[in-house]
Amino acid sequence: MKKYNVAVVGANGAVGEEILRVLEEIDFPINKLIPLASARSVGKTVEYNGEEHAIIELTNDVFAQHEVEIALFSAGGSVSAEFAPDAVRAGAVVIDNTSHFRMQDDVPLVVPEVNPQDIALWQQTGVIANPNCSTIQMVQALKPLDDAYDITRVDVATYQATSGAGKSAMEELVTQMQAFFAFTLDEAEHKAFNQQIALNVIPQIDIFMDNGYTKEEMKMVNETSKIMHKNIPLSATCVRVPVLRGHSEALTVTFDSEVEADEARALLAKAPNIVILDNPDEALYPMPATCVDKNETFVGRIRNDNFSKNMLHFFVVADNLRVGAATNAVRIAQKWVEMEGDK
Repeated sequence: MKKYNVAVVGANGAVGEEILRVLEEIDFPINKLIPLASARSVGKTVEYNGEEHAIIELTNDVFAQHEVEIALFSAGGSVSAEFAPDAVRAGAVVIDNTSHFRMQDDVPLVVPEVNPQDIALWQQTGVIANPNCSTIQMVQALKPLDDAYDITRVDVATYQATSGAGKSAMEELVTQMQAFFAFTLDEAEHKAFNQQIALNVIPQIDIFMDNGYTKEEMKMVNETSKIMHKNIPLSATCVRVPVLRGHSEALTVTFDSEVEADEARALLAKAPNIVILDNPDEALYPMPATCVDKNETFVGRIRNDNFSKNMLHFFVVADNLRVGAATNAVRIAQKWVEMEGDK
């Protein structure tokens, strides 16, 4: 099997570290690993396959110098905007974890369990975009149900972990909880969030738009339609909760036909990378603590609506650093390798 020169941009960030772990777990065919980050990270190392790899400074010509073939970007939209074109010019396929390319018409936005065929469009720009973390786990569950019953509307409330806002946000939660137990929470600073996050929930993720929805909520609306190739009416309320890892979502889905919860549960159980946890009698249902360091999406609380036979309610949880970012990016890379090998 051919092996590839793989660059990870933002290798020492929260998602970059997870990408390295996932690559190692699945024994991705790597010839040479090129961990990249900003100049201030030079001198640091990352671990891969039991070895320490020195971080290399991200520059415009680093991709050509190291003959990079696959570049996994996870260092912020401005970094992708500046350096992804350099990687493409050097001959690499770019798999981008930021929002920068997602809604660009000629860039495929991919969740391999939902629209793997779109990966073939990568040659238009050399870039494949990774969707938003909250969108990925949702569409994984929506796809098999849409195929069976034809979705006509989705309403979702998310409960998103602090890691979705980066390492500093996770540290802020921990620091505030320490302050709480020291009876100094009133004095604790909040920088990552505009409100206290410890012992609180914040019904705002990203900035508000003119329509009253936040940018995060509109990402879910627009990305879902692009991934599923269907204009699905969707309304989202995205909430930040005091959890370190694992995004949760409460979904209400309306279909064009009647739906039975047991039948839907059986369909979801057969779907790729979906795990059903749904036994209320034993308090078995998905939770953030269930999903940490897992590459699967967990679904439970599947039930019919009390008033409409065309509606279904369920709860979806996944590790946002894995399923919502690193794992999805690596799965895209795997599919890309398969497609290239079939040529």
